[in-house]
Formats: sequence, C-alpha cells, structure tokens
Amino acid sequence: MDLQRLTIGQMAKLNRISQQTLRLYDREGLLTPMITDPNTGYRYYHIIQSARLDMIQYMKDYGMTLKQIRQQLDEGNTESIKQFLQEQNGAIDRQIEDLNRRKRSISRTLDNYWQYDALPKDGQMFMEYIPERYIYRYTSEKDFFDQDYAGYEYMLRELKMHLASNDLAMSYFCNVGTIMRRQDLLDGTFSAHEVFLFVDPEDESFQPEKIPAAMYYCICSDDFYAERDNARRLLDRIQESGFEVCGDYMCEVLVEFPVFEDDQRNMFYKIEIPIVSKK
Repeated sequence: MDLQRLTIGQMAKLNRISQQTLRLYDREGLLTPMITDPNTGYRYYHIIQSARLDMIQYMKDYGMTLKQIRQQLDEGNTESIKQFLQEQNGAIDRQIEDLNRRKRSISRTLDNYWQYDALPKDGQMFMEYIPERYIYRYTSEKDFFDQDYAGYEYMLRELKMHLASNDLAMSYFCNVGTIMRRQDLLDGTFSAHEVFLFVDPEDESFQPEKIPAAMYYCICSDDFYAERDNARRLLDRIQESGFEVCGDYMCEVLVEFPVFEDDQRNMFYKIEIPIVSKK
C-alpha cells in the first residue's frame, strides 16, 4: 500500500468510513483527493489527509452540519468553534433534562398501569396509604360537575393551552385529574373548578405544591358520569366508618385506553379522599 497514493477504497478502509461518505465530502469541498495522476486522471488521497478527515468527523460528532464544518475549515477560527461548542453543550443539557422528564413521565404511566391491574374495578371501596406527591393546579371558570364529556375536554384544553403558553413541559399532561375543595365536599355542593397534574418536585418551572402523605378512602371506576354518585357513596362510607375528611378530594385519571366509543375519552379513574380518625 502506497501511503502517498491511496485509492478511495484504501482511504475509506483506513479511516473506517464508507466510500460514499468520502465522495460526499469531496462534492462538498471538505476533503478532495490530493493527487491526480496526469496520465490516467485517477485521483488519490495522501495519508496525511487523514488528519483533516479526523477533524471533519470530530465536528460532525459535535453536531455541526457539513456547511458549518466547511466554514470552520475555511476560516480556521478557533473562537467560533469554541462558541459553537458552548452553545451545543447547553443544548445537550436541555435535551438531557427533557429526556429525563420524559423518562419520569413514562415511569409514572407504567406505575399507573400496574395499579390498574391490581385495583378493584367493581365499585369496591378501599383504604390506601399514599406517600407525599407534588401537583400543579390550574383553575378553570368551568365546574367539572356541571360538565359533560365536551365540557371536561374543554377544561383539559384550557390546561393544555396554559402549559404551552407558559413553556411548561407537555409530558406531564398524560396524568391529570380534578380537585374538589374539602369544604365543597363536606357541604355536598360538589363543585370542582381545579384540574391538576402530577409533577416532579425538582422541576422548578412548575413551582410544585406538595400533597402530604395520608391515608385515603378510594374508589375506582371507568364510568365518567358515575363520579358524583361514587363520591357521595365514598363520603357516606367515611362518615359511617368513624373517619373524617382531612384534605381536598382528588380524582386521578390512572389509565386512558386507546379505544374511543363515539370519539369519547375512555379512562379509568380513582377517587381519593384523605382521612383521619375522629378524635
């Protein structure tokens, strides 16, 4: 092998890249064979051109486009390379943060599926200890208990638009619910103007609100229009069992199914009312 007259195949093999890539770099003016045989017109690379090829591959791995690489090679300006790398470093940090947020969202959704598999689905009431959680509340002009499916969807659109307009992460939108203030529950007015989503306590963009750990009386259902009746049944059971309500009512959507009857959302929810023993 003549290291001063390398064929495109030899150059590609030595640098572990394809011949097609070398031809692309040639067309883009990034790396042109150094030697042209005057008799045959064949072109050859010199082994020292591997240094330039290494630089091209470094820059490509940093995230530069071929146009940007060509500009850097033409200008030879290390300051502009440093500025690009600083910007790219920040962009990667943001991507990592977004990927971690998505991973946490996926983990929460998987946890909800495990819960769905284990929880009673026949309107049975049960007690459950739930560790502390963090939520983000949004207040709507609409009252959930005065709405049908259309009104509920509108409340969710309000929340979604609010998230988007405030550059808040949309990955949390998969796990939402409604809140009824404790007094509205106890008074029997059944009014819920707040929707919420679970968030990570370290996500500063939300200013999350902590929901303390507590014992809850719960009931699950997949019947959207049965929530009011289920809530009343649950409240009656709490009072009959010698407990009292110690916080706000929450209805959490655990799972949404990819089945749409009449284009309506198909979901499985869990009503949660925090309780303590009566003194």
